[in-house]
Order: sequence, then structure tokens, then C-alpha cells
Amino acid sequence: MNVVCLDMEGVLVPEIWIAFANEVGIPELKRTTRDEPDYDKLMQYRLNILKEHNLGLKEIQAVIEKIDVMDGAKEFLDELRSLTQVIILSDTFEQFAAPLMKKLGMPTIFCNTLEVAENGEITGYKMRCEKSKLTTVKALQSCGFDTIAAGDSFNDLGMILNSKAGFLFKSTDKIKADYPQLQAFEEYDDLLAAIKAAL
Repeated sequence: MNVVCLDMEGVLVPEIWIAFANEVGIPELKRTTRDEPDYDKLMQYRLNILKEHNLGLKEIQAVIEKIDVMDGAKEFLDELRSLTQVIILSDTFEQFAAPLMKKLGMPTIFCNTLEVAENGEITGYKMRCEKSKLTTVKALQSCGFDTIAAGDSFNDLGMILNSKAGFLFKSTDKIKADYPQLQAFEEYDDLLAAIKAAL
């Protein structure tokens, strides 16, 4: 039994924090897991900036409502889900992902959750588990699944490198150069063909 594990942001939908940074005019919020391998450090950095500018969940959700999925993402996902089981493994948050999952046809997603005060201030976050993508892939393998994984960022490398087959998709030049052993794709058709060959 195979299960395909996909990253969400940068693979199926645009980066939420970049869209929000552009909307509110705070370039510092454009920093993502493509730039910062330490997720906890990245989130603390983001929360400090939000607090400093008095921005909360409501403002971020308003921007997310306007975000559309990447061209071809839903068709790619529909085709893939007709062939095998698919789980989106993301370090985003339930409060961010919900409207985007509707646009993608409600695929299964495992992600984290935000801690939000009554006034809407994001006060913290709760990770589903440590090294969530790698931990989930290992758990699926312990249940008898073979995993095939694809992602674009530092935090995807654990699941990609520890799967039966793993691919980079729309990744950075640096990550592609650092991991030359990984096939890297820019188009959904090419990624789909590689996954099909691995099934």
C-alpha cells in the first residue's frame, strides 16, 4: 500500500505568509521555511512582528480568503487521488488551511494549530508532534505503508529522504544544489509522472 505525502505551501498553494506580507506591506514577514530551517525560530520571529504591528488571526484569514490555489494544483491532486491515497503534511495551521482545503476538494491534511487570545492575537502555536512530517512518514511506514513524498522546503527534506521515493517540487536553487540526488520538478505533469512510476 502506497500513500503520497505532499507539502502544501509552495507546492499546491502560494506561501500564505508571503501573500500576507505583500498585503500589509511588511517585507520581514516574507521569511519562510525555504529561508529558515528552524521552524520554532521562524514562528517566534513572525509572532513578534505581528504583535509589534497589532495584527492578528482575523487579518491573516482575510488575506487567505483571497488566495487561490496554484494553477493546475486541483487537477493534479484530483488525478493523484484517483490513483492512490494522499495526505497533505503541512507545518501550517488549521485556522489557515481550512478555506484552501475547500478550494482543493477537501483532501486530508495533517497540520498544526494556533493559540489565539479572545481579542484575536496569536499568542502561540501547538505543533502536532515534533518533526511532524518525518514523524508522520515513519508512523505510516510502521503501519505497513510505503510513502512517496514531495515538497519544496527545508522542513520537507526529512519526509522526502526517508520515503520509498521523494521529489523536490518548485524548490530553491540552494536546496536543489545541496541535494543533487533528488529529482526536482517544476511542472505538475512531470511530478505526477514520477509519482506514477514510483507507485
